Amino acid sequence: MILSDLANQAGEWLRGIGPMGDVVISSRVRLARNLAGMPFLSRCTVEQKRQVEQRLREEILHATPSEGVFYVDIASADSLDRQFLVERHLISRQHADTDHPRGVAVSSNESVAIMVNEEDHLRIQVLRSGLQLVEAFEQIDQIDDLLARRLDYAYHSRYGYLTACPTNVGTGLRVSVMLHLPALKMTGEIEKALRAARDMRLAIRGLYGEGTEARGDFFQVSNQTTLGLAERQVVDDFLRRTVPQFVEYERRTRRALMSRQRVAVDDKILRADAILRSAKLISSNETMQLLSLLRMGVNLELIKGLSIQTINELFLQTQPAHLQKLNRQKLTGLERAQIRSRLIHQRLGQN
Repeated sequence: MILSDLANQAGEWLRGIGPMGDVVISSRVRLARNLAGMPFLSRCTVEQKRQVEQRLREEILHATPSEGVFYVDIASADSLDRQFLVERHLISRQHADTDHPRGVAVSSNESVAIMVNEEDHLRIQVLRSGLQLVEAFEQIDQIDDLLARRLDYAYHSRYGYLTACPTNVGTGLRVSVMLHLPALKMTGEIEKALRAARDMRLAIRGLYGEGTEARGDFFQVSNQTTLGLAERQVVDDFLRRTVPQFVEYERRTRRALMSRQRVAVDDKILRADAILRSAKLISSNETMQLLSLLRMGVNLELIKGLSIQTINELFLQTQPAHLQKLNRQKLTGLERAQIRSRLIHQRLGQN
């Protein structure tokens, strides 16, 4: 498997299927783990980091053959490959930019990504399209068990799994969903929703995680508390309380817009469609925003003959690294803007 093979398809987080898929783009469950007897990465020497990377690479590939896993050496990958992996949500920006031995193991369908030497020695991630937190948790639990048979994790009888960041101590579990909230953003209700989320001790991040903006009206919502909670309790709370509240708020706002401002909403969506189909130059940020409106238009049945799958694939394929992978060459900003517009015309014209 080479990274270029992935560029022509949407990743797991943008497959466009799964429960509540009109609002819930994807579900993610992540576990943080460290090796017993080895310092956290912030205290490791370069040689120790190299030893951790080499050992974990070998153990992961031996433990997960059924996942069809391949391994990418991030330290030796060029900047374009690293950015490509970030755009596909397979590694974090921190993992891409750090300068020490590190890597990522990825399953062939991209539902599993295991980062080595990110913030912790191991960051195991399972992604599912739509609201599939239980399925994601069951899969990551199995992978964790497989690795635990081969590895001795840093664990304290009172505090649980020991992690580099205190907020992950305990289960080391982070549960998150990627939400598409264009109606809340359009009406200004998004700030009220985000304040309520923070009051519920939830972390709100942008498209690519911590420190990033909510491009395309995508918001990543995750738990902040891991100590003193059972893993199933965190998952169940998200599934039964947190996510349904966001979904209902967004759907209710969409219905209100259609009831009270139908013409204005229709106009905004049709303008987005027209610009995407006719622009000669278009940036990735503008593309994301216009595709967001188009996606809402399809879900509201204001746009006919266009599939969510096509829109989701364009969210990825129009990103800078993806464009360069698809064209097999480095491109300037102007070249990307031109090629991006042509790609959009081609894909939208096929529907």
